[in-house]
Amino acid sequence: MRKKIMPDLFDFEVNGRVFGYLNPYLIAEIGVNHEGSLERAKQMIDQVARAGGHAAKFQTYKAATLAAKTTSPAYWDQTKEATSSQYELFQRWDNFGPAEYAELAAHCESQGIDFLSTPFDLDAVDMLTPLMPVTKVASADLTNIPLLRKIGATGATVVMSCGASDLAEIARSLDVLLTAGAKSVTLLHCILNYPTPREHAQLAQIKVLQEQFGSRVAIGYSDHVRPEDDGALPTLEIASLFGARVIEKHFTDNKQGVGNDHYHAMDESDLRAFVDKLALYRTLYGKREHSLDAQSAAINNARRRVIAVRDLPVGHTVTADDLIALRSNIGIEIASWDQVVGRTVIAAIEADMPLEWHQLG
Repeated sequence: MRKKIMPDLFDFEVNGRVFGYLNPYLIAEIGVNHEGSLERAKQMIDQVARAGGHAAKFQTYKAATLAAKTTSPAYWDQTKEATSSQYELFQRWDNFGPAEYAELAAHCESQGIDFLSTPFDLDAVDMLTPLMPVTKVASADLTNIPLLRKIGATGATVVMSCGASDLAEIARSLDVLLTAGAKSVTLLHCILNYPTPREHAQLAQIKVLQEQFGSRVAIGYSDHVRPEDDGALPTLEIASLFGARVIEKHFTDNKQGVGNDHYHAMDESDLRAFVDKLALYRTLYGKREHSLDAQSAAINNARRRVIAVRDLPVGHTVTADDLIALRSNIGIEIASWDQVVGRTVIAAIEADMPLEWHQLG
């Protein structure tokens, strides 16, 4: 039995802008790759804007409200980020406060892109919500019911990563957000490994999320796979072709940087190349409305017409043996063959010439 084709998926909408197929909302996740430097963070915002990203995203947390001091071991690749304690790592980069985030939001606005920052506690939700058009929920907080309720109650447009969670957990968290008052929710397929090996990307799960939740919300992708050596981002390309309406990828100004999320991030050059690739894909994909405008020459010149193989005098009844189908830019199209055979000639037709309707009775 033939499978039913899925209906069109939800587009992602924010501030009156609509992001659809092969035109995803691109979030460059700077996170804490600025390493505590406000000036460096601004420079990275500039890079995101130049490359064609739609949003620069940071992370807002305090180590004391995020991780236990002695029982929060690392879950990342410690050959890339040597810190063995989550608390220790988060404490290193939790120096930004309300003034810094307001300044970063203003700088994003000056560059024509959105400011986003993931809130990791309830106070951060209160502080960030007035600054952002979209609120991000991190994978590790998908089961954080108090945080989800707080975010939903703001009426926010929510984007939630679904790493390290099963479908039942995703469904419950989606219900919590919407019941609490979220304006909309977009679910991002995500693998919560830093970095994610290519063989673990599981991009097919984008389709699973579409099948399970695509009738209710938009679906996207958050990526932790290292770019190729030439900067190509095949995971993002495939996600776009699969219909991801939001794409999030860590961003850095130095892919050789030590620690944090530098080692699996894209940079300005990578993002620009991906934006250009999306533009190419949109050109190749075209529009769903069927049009033959670009093929008019082929229609006029490459289609076969009805041609006489011998002289056909007035009064002759046309038979199939009198005719041949040849390419020509004039005459009756071959599609009308059955309507030509059996007609009477009322104006003489010369051999090797296309037939015209005015010659037939």
